[in-house]
This record gives sequence, C-alpha cells and structure tokens, in this order.
Amino acid sequence: MSFILQLFAAIGQIALLVLDCLRLLFRRPFEGGLIVEQMHRVGVRSLPLVAITLLFTGAVMALQVSYTLAAYGAKLYVGSFVSLSVVKELGPVLTAVMLAARVGAGMTAELGSMEVTEQIDAIRALGASPIKKLVIPRMVALMIMVPVLTILGDTLGILGGLYIAVAEIGQSSDYYWSKVREILYVGDLISSVGKTFFFAFFIGIIACFNGLKTTGGATGVGRATTNTVVAASVCIFISNFFLAKLFLFIQMSF
Repeated sequence: MSFILQLFAAIGQIALLVLDCLRLLFRRPFEGGLIVEQMHRVGVRSLPLVAITLLFTGAVMALQVSYTLAAYGAKLYVGSFVSLSVVKELGPVLTAVMLAARVGAGMTAELGSMEVTEQIDAIRALGASPIKKLVIPRMVALMIMVPVLTILGDTLGILGGLYIAVAEIGQSSDYYWSKVREILYVGDLISSVGKTFFFAFFIGIIACFNGLKTTGGATGVGRATTNTVVAASVCIFISNFFLAKLFLFIQMSF
C-alpha cells in the first residue's frame, strides 16, 4: 500500500513539473544556446551507441531468418522481415532504451549532483528558474534528437540486414531493396517516428524529476540514476504496446 501511495505521489509531482515546463516553455528569454548544447550531448554523442546497436540488430535478424527459417522459404523475404521489424518496433524501442541508459542516467546524475551541492538553490537565489534553465533545454533536446536518432538507427538496421543478405545469403542488393520498398509504407515510418516523441518525453521528465528530487549525497545520486534507467525503460516498453495499438488503429481506419 505504501508503494502505491508513493507511486501516486510521484505521478502528481511529475504532473506539476510538466505543467511548470509548459508554462515556462514559450516565456522569454529563450535558452537557444543551452538547447543546442543539450542537442549535441543527446544526439551527437549518442550516435555511435545507437549506430552500433541497430546495425548489429539488423544484421543478426537477417542472419537468424536466413538460417533458422530457411526451410520455410524465408530467405527470399529477409529484406521485408528486417525492415518491417526494425522500422516498426526495434528501431524506436532500442534507440529509446539506449538513450534512457546513457542520456537519462547522465541527466539525473548531473542534476542530482547540482541538487545535493545546493547549486540549484543558488540558481533560485539569483532569481532564475531551474525549470527554465535546466529542465526545458533537456526536454526540448530530447524531443528533437530522439526522432532523428531513430531515423538514423532504422536506416542502419536495414543496412545491417543488407550486408548479411548480400554477403551470407547471396542476394543482390537490388532484390533486397525491392523487398524493403514492397513491405514499407509511409504509415510505418510515421508510427516509428511518432512513438519516439512519447519515449523522449518519458526519458526527459523522469530523468529531470529524479535529478531535482535527489537527496542523500553521492549515495542518493547513484540511487536516483538507477531509478531513472529502470522507470524510463519500463515506461518505454509499456507505452510501446499502447502506442502500437493506437497507430495500428489509425492505419486501419485510413
């Protein structure tokens, strides 16, 4: 019972943090420099991690299809299988989880260290808003860069499958790309990118909330960082189910 009460209390506090972000988002001054800095941290520095993850994910999927399902003629559809799986599910989910582990944990550790050393109190004492200076730039950067990284990750996942199809199976690249174009529709790309805005929101708001609420010195920072990775990952997987149903319903309606 106490856990449930703590959960609802945390949800209420997160809702208040979201309202504060919305209230201050378009209020001057606009922190363009801070947003660009965070975009570099979130996007450019995370690109190698996302690239390696999705490239080898696409490659291993193509490898498994080519050997495990060869008896069913699945070798002919390696491009279809890899592209659809990567674009609709694995690309956005794996990208978000990698960013939750790297970026979310980093944001919580940074803000948590500022909180326990009273730097955030110093910002308030100077008449500035920690939400405006610290939270909003990180949220905006995530909302911009997570979709961009997902698109790049989807592309690299398909290219990983292409390498296996050509090098291991002996398919031509033209045949592989014909199967990719045959199976993918604009709606699949929209659903892939559309999910990432929700994932980015969960990562950012959970990371910033845990960072601002950190107590207990270095031990508290470590605990808050762990909580961020766990909570953000769980939210990504749970929301992915409902978002998948939502986008499928929209596609079927049109």
